Amino acid sequence: MLGLPLTFTVPLVLTALAALPAIWLLLRITPPQPKRVDFPPLKILADLRPERETPARTPWWLLLLRLALAAFLIIAAAGPIWNPMAADSSRAPLLLVLDNGFAAAHDWRERMNLASERIEAAGREGRTVALVAAAGEPVAIEPTSPAAALERLRSFQPLPHLPNRQPHLEPIRRYLEASPDAEIVWISDGVAGVDGQGFIEGLAQMAEDRRITVVKAERASALALAGVENTGGQLTTRIIRAEPNGRDAGIVRALDLKNLPLADARFSFEGNATETTAAFDVPTEIRNAIARIEVLGEGSAGAVSLVDERGKRRRVGLVFGGTSDQAQPLLSPLYYIERALSPYSEIRHGRGAVADAVSQLIDEQVSVLVLADVGGLDRETLGRVTEFVENGGLLLRFAGSRLAAGNDDLVPVRLRRGGRNLGGTLSWDTPKTFAPFTRESPFFGLAVPDEIGVRRQILAEPDGDLASRTWASLADGTPIVTADRKGDGLVVLFHVTGDTTWSNLPLSGLFVDMLRRITALAGAPNDVGAEARNAENQTVAPRLTLDGYGTFTSPPANARAVVTRDYAERATAEHPPGFYGPVDSSLAVNALVAGDRLAPLNYAPLNARMAGLVGAQTIDLRAPLFTLALVLLLIDTLASLWLGGHLANLTGRMRRAGAGAALVLAALLITGPAANVEAQEQRPPVRANTDAALVTRLAYVITGDAQVDETSRAGLAGLTQVLAQRTALQPGEPIGIDPARDEIAFYPLIYWPIVASRPIPSEAAIRRIDAFMKGGGTVIFDTRDAFTAPSSGATSPEGQHLRRMLATLDIPELEPVPADHVLTKTFYILDNFMGRYATGQTWVEALPPETEDESTRPARSGDGVSPIIITSNDLAAAWAVGPRGEALYPVVGSDPRQREMAYRGGVNIVMYALTGNYKADQVHVPALLERLGQ
Repeated sequence: MLGLPLTFTVPLVLTALAALPAIWLLLRITPPQPKRVDFPPLKILADLRPERETPARTPWWLLLLRLALAAFLIIAAAGPIWNPMAADSSRAPLLLVLDNGFAAAHDWRERMNLASERIEAAGREGRTVALVAAAGEPVAIEPTSPAAALERLRSFQPLPHLPNRQPHLEPIRRYLEASPDAEIVWISDGVAGVDGQGFIEGLAQMAEDRRITVVKAERASALALAGVENTGGQLTTRIIRAEPNGRDAGIVRALDLKNLPLADARFSFEGNATETTAAFDVPTEIRNAIARIEVLGEGSAGAVSLVDERGKRRRVGLVFGGTSDQAQPLLSPLYYIERALSPYSEIRHGRGAVADAVSQLIDEQVSVLVLADVGGLDRETLGRVTEFVENGGLLLRFAGSRLAAGNDDLVPVRLRRGGRNLGGTLSWDTPKTFAPFTRESPFFGLAVPDEIGVRRQILAEPDGDLASRTWASLADGTPIVTADRKGDGLVVLFHVTGDTTWSNLPLSGLFVDMLRRITALAGAPNDVGAEARNAENQTVAPRLTLDGYGTFTSPPANARAVVTRDYAERATAEHPPGFYGPVDSSLAVNALVAGDRLAPLNYAPLNARMAGLVGAQTIDLRAPLFTLALVLLLIDTLASLWLGGHLANLTGRMRRAGAGAALVLAALLITGPAANVEAQEQRPPVRANTDAALVTRLAYVITGDAQVDETSRAGLAGLTQVLAQRTALQPGEPIGIDPARDEIAFYPLIYWPIVASRPIPSEAAIRRIDAFMKGGGTVIFDTRDAFTAPSSGATSPEGQHLRRMLATLDIPELEPVPADHVLTKTFYILDNFMGRYATGQTWVEALPPETEDESTRPARSGDGVSPIIITSNDLAAAWAVGPRGEALYPVVGSDPRQREMAYRGGVNIVMYALTGNYKADQVHVPALLERLGQ
């Protein structure tokens, strides 16, 4: 339907609405109601009427109901669809611009659904459609049919880089010249691309008075990662967003090359901040195994940072062979080495003598061992260092007076004793500078500052392999840095010291770059010159790349190789994010790099109509219409039964059936108490009484003994009345529970009368009671045997039954209620806790013992409520009242106020269970006031 938001998938079905008048004619007449006639023939003849009967008419409201039912069924069969976007439609061509950079991947499904609905709406209105993928390569825009546009739309996927929208302006301009009345719909991700605001400014100049609709989320929802820094004792990553979007917290996860999770870190944005950081505080070995960091739940290439060898942080151990007076800042060579290595390495210092320091560092599993001016090693230490190198470690040595005079064989080349002085008072030579690094050197590509000068060095003995082992040399060709492979490791030697005594190399930035490249070789492939040969012009091809969702895929056809020399550019269409080069020395290219930021787009120059992604979906009305028709059918059925007089007969049958069901239910209830234990154990495991969660109630355990259970109910009912009259508590009616079946967490206090003739509760019931007490609840176990207990001191049957019950419970140490216990003063001041009997003892959890310097016991942690109270005074019988408030059981004792004292004891117990030890805390008030006075 043009201009209306309501459309139909099968509009031809609507022609059936023309049959409604015929349906009306058929339904307006109904046959007369059949009449009951007795069987005797004469009676039939007597009741026969000669006149002709006319059929009764259908009531108008029933006829209208049935016509509405038929209309709803016809409309539902036509497939009505409510399409809000169709209301403003026209027959003008549609130009649909879709952002498909990584910022659109988070809600890509919603964007695709919205684009599909726009195209389908254009198809129903007979419009042509043209598509533009903002992150793709600019191509000529050709209008197509909606069906062809849908096929092309299905091929769209989010791309793993920021879009560059500005190159699309020229194809859009040519399209608008050919279709001046075209409508432009831009489904935007709200994030500025490589061109910033250029696309909007150019589109605003071309669009002029054309209708432009921008569909976007209320706030740009994309989160991205921009840079990873492996410094200090943790690895940090930077999380950015274009603008505050409500996604103020989340989790970033670190994974290894096998995509196995290694660590999680939380992040949060403060206020309206657009960037924050997350830190992985994990050991160096785990940090070095991290190959991928991603924002959980984001699902975009921008929310992934890949980590290559440049992001690894090696554990470097430093050992200085000089004396303690030399091991000072600015004097020790370790000072300059540490300053150069610390930004990208974890520094460990060896303690003690050289042998002890080396053994300590090897035990700490360092990747690089630095020996500064260490002239010789004892046999055991030499063996350990040799084993360290052969197993893949990197030994970095710096020259010095001790090495020059030593005879250590753990060096890459044979050394001359003594060394060479340049520029001294007795020398004709001047300080030498570095020669350019050769292509075979790992330092190839590093610029050599002119101011570097070497005043002294250790010379290497010439041999045939010296050139292949030389990584750096002076201008006269003498080696200044040599290296050799031993086993799976490397030995690298600087022929100068690590401080400024022999050269000014440690003061230059070249020193930092050289050490960084050396430490990167720890655990690197056998070819130590690989980085050098790849440093300037050598390129590496993509091995694994990320798609727009941040998932590893094979490189696309348009992916090109990158130059490895310090490549730190963000990903593009030609260089998608991913790993480039071999597995053991991969180069990581990311969608964003350190320092990048996301900026929101400003749509004001477009003067466009803004629409949101939420709520743009169409609504299928078939289900509601069919449901409404079903409801009308039920109403029609009930109305027909009522008009025909059948409803009253049906009601009578249901009443009789209900009476029969009630009889069956009563029979089941009568036979229920006689069920055996096996039948009880087959009951449902847990029942939840929701009323107990709304009103505070006291509970009692149903024992199965009818008289005891009734006494418990009446006793708690009497106590409930007293609580309502004397305290602010307004409890509900008490309730009986089965611990094995019912949820007992709602009740603060449970009364459990012990009946020796009943079986021991099931293990499930005992475990639930144990959990109840550990969760803060209190249980009163009442053996009710104070009057009948044997005078000889033997345990009564009820006491033995209770012992068996509590045998598997985690019961704390118990003691008779002390005189100073908070239970004796929560509401009333009491000396003991009477029930029907007054001679029994009441037990609670034992308090901590008194200290020597305190007259009162220290309070326990928590609320101090005892989880268990054991008594034998039959409390419920003393509390029990009848329907008129009369006492049901006489008390046994000499105190005329025993029943009143029993009620007071019950009030104290309930207040104690609900409020804890706050009364006991009052004893500390003087001490607190004294401290406040100070």
